[in-house]
Amino acid sequence: MDNAAKKDTRAPTSAQALIDRATGSVDLYVDGMIAEIALSNGAMNLVTRPMLRQLNRAISELAGRNDIRCVILHGGTAKAFCAGSDIKEFNDLRQDASEFKILFEDMVIRNLARLPMPTIAALNGHALGGGFEIALACDLRVLQRNAKVGLPESHLGGLAGNGAVRITRLIGPSRAKELLYTGMTLTGEQALDWGLVNRLTDEGQALAGARELAATIIQRGPISNRLAKTLVDAAQDMAIDAALSLSTTVQQQIFDSNDLHRGVEAFFAKRPADFKGN
Repeated sequence: MDNAAKKDTRAPTSAQALIDRATGSVDLYVDGMIAEIALSNGAMNLVTRPMLRQLNRAISELAGRNDIRCVILHGGTAKAFCAGSDIKEFNDLRQDASEFKILFEDMVIRNLARLPMPTIAALNGHALGGGFEIALACDLRVLQRNAKVGLPESHLGGLAGNGAVRITRLIGPSRAKELLYTGMTLTGEQALDWGLVNRLTDEGQALAGARELAATIIQRGPISNRLAKTLVDAAQDMAIDAALSLSTTVQQQIFDSNDLHRGVEAFFAKRPADFKGN
């Protein structure tokens, strides 16, 4: 088993490294109920096959963990959160692009979007092209004010495929088309105004802002948060009757849980609830 997929079997420690830092592309840490995935692929964190491969391993490590209540994805110590694809890889891609890039990249991004717990992208620098597609696959985005976001592929004659779909669901077709057709990038204030990010922070504070948001999320019911994610996604993916039918099933799961009754007891006792995730 290579280092990128190796699990640490020691007792959990603060910011415990679960993926060996020597791999140089993605690091995974767990601190209590919060996991952090740090991209570590050069100053601009370019999207490459090795980086995607290790990101996918980190996602797979977290997907089955019921003890993790929130995941933060950030750009580590790099200048950018992720400045997009390494376009040097494009030289050899033509008819076989789906085999060697498109399908694998889309699979990794879908796996990120399908993580069952809430996810936050801490955009501590520019998030452009493929990098912004990764951020769009997270549930929430925290952006530092001086960073820019966008899908500028049209400058190269390219297209952000899954990004075009996700961004349309966030901001509607008219603004999505403007972004895609012009390849424009947005400032922090514009991104917040357009609904592409949830919060803005001062320079160098995106990760701190994401951690603050995560600290609030993990205090809430972990079952209810996971099921809320399921229903919000269903509201976009299903016909309304099917989504409402699912909501009935999900509500029964909530009432079947011990956590709901812990929350009710804590409410009447006027103390914080101690949710166990069952």
